Amino acid sequence: MAVIEWVAISLGVYVAIVIAFETLVMVMGARQAARGLEPGEDWLAIATSDANGSRETIVAGVESDGQLYISANHWLRGWHRRALENPDIHVTRDGTRLPYRATAVSGAERERILRDYPLPWAIRFLTGFPPRLFLRLDARPG
Repeated sequence: MAVIEWVAISLGVYVAIVIAFETLVMVMGARQAARGLEPGEDWLAIATSDANGSRETIVAGVESDGQLYISANHWLRGWHRRALENPDIHVTRDGTRLPYRATAVSGAERERILRDYPLPWAIRFLTGFPPRLFLRLDARPG
């Protein structure tokens, strides 16, 4: 087998693994959102909206320097795009729903969070090495 064929087959297998893993994560997230969060779970339910209405998505939240963040650790999801387009979102955490403003994070703040919450290499591999984009959640009155 020629080197080019071996590389093409290997790349195809890798892309299939990434697609399968991302699909599994998406299905698990949809099921979790449908059943709701159980008390004590370390997840956040975020409600984002666009012209088609509001959608609730389950995401992992992290805290750094006393501030709450969420991250798109997979290839960008619709929730991330909706939060950037309409940053006034609602977050349900520990059974309490509160309004927040989502703000894209960059620069030194992003680098600090990357250091505080590194993803294992295996997860980065399985997800196809997507960019890690963070949103800071600032509490809103309401």
